[in-house]
Amino acid sequence: MIKREISEIKRQFTPSNCSISRICGCYVDGEKNKKTTFKEAFLSLPEEDMFKYFEILRKNLSGTLGRNLLNLEFPLEAETEDGPHQFLLQLRNSKLQDDALLEAFYDRVIQAYDYVGNYLILLIHDAYDIPGKTSDGLEMEDASDEVYSYILCSVCPVDLSKPGLSYNELEHAFQNRVRDWVVGMPELGFLFPAFNDRSTDLHASLFYSKDVNDLHDVFIEQMLGCPIPLPAGFQKESFQTIIEETLGEACSYETVKTIHENLSEMLEEHKDEPEPLMLDKYQVRSLLENSGVEETHLESFDKTFDETAGERAAILASNIINTRAFEVKTPDVIVKVNPDRADLVETREIDGRQCLVIAIDGGVEVNGIAVQGA
Repeated sequence: MIKREISEIKRQFTPSNCSISRICGCYVDGEKNKKTTFKEAFLSLPEEDMFKYFEILRKNLSGTLGRNLLNLEFPLEAETEDGPHQFLLQLRNSKLQDDALLEAFYDRVIQAYDYVGNYLILLIHDAYDIPGKTSDGLEMEDASDEVYSYILCSVCPVDLSKPGLSYNELEHAFQNRVRDWVVGMPELGFLFPAFNDRSTDLHASLFYSKDVNDLHDVFIEQMLGCPIPLPAGFQKESFQTIIEETLGEACSYETVKTIHENLSEMLEEHKDEPEPLMLDKYQVRSLLENSGVEETHLESFDKTFDETAGERAAILASNIINTRAFEVKTPDVIVKVNPDRADLVETREIDGRQCLVIAIDGGVEVNGIAVQGA
């Protein structure tokens, strides 16, 4: 799914657009016991409750593609008769009307979700009547030819509210506030099936994780049966390791600066594309070649990439570079440079020592104080 498609689904989570047929939930305590379950016709809920649920559902489709939001494809083994894909398909087709399926779903989530504390499993079913579009992108409400039927699962922590003072209007006094259990924004969730090319894609799902460096591997593996993607932090570390080990002694300041500049250029050229820029092994190799890395240093690249990231790994470009910053770091000094003026910094040998030399264009400030003769 791309941003436009995700936004289209999120726009349905408003009173005027809502077509959610059913909402179900299971409250689980810290000992993994099901404390209570509920199921309701969504449109029969009080308006105040609907708005709270809308907030949770929208959050479950928020974040950055490739970081918080991950497009997952079901492998063939997941789509077997007893696989997780078939179970989710049955659940969706039941429109959450089958109590036995719901109980089985809750049991699967509880088994797959490793969390210390209380949490709420929320599940909705929606049937979105997809409006047609004209060639210039305008929606035609009366030209729908497909209904997108899907389920959206949100797993939310439930914590005690913070202690504090509150005002008692009846007694006109400030008193210790009674603490109660509050549902927070989701830690993880998924949309099934995916909404790709504005149509139902039964072979894919959109997964959400609040923590970009903890993608809940066990949950993805057991609940969805999909290959586990690389977390954002691991992608950055893997890319850095690949560069360092491939270049070896040739990993100079100038080469790394050129790689940064070329990668920034690629992101700039790609910024208007609907899908984020992903780099596979061959694109990373091409990036190094275009950055002046000699063929002799690329001989071990394939092996290094496979061992570090994985042969078929794809790295999100925005996870490995900050186009708004260029940082040079030593054990005792950190220099942050405007990426457009990275040319102001160079390495030079002075009195037998390797030094960073920074050209001064304009004034110099130390702790906010303008100094002279720097």
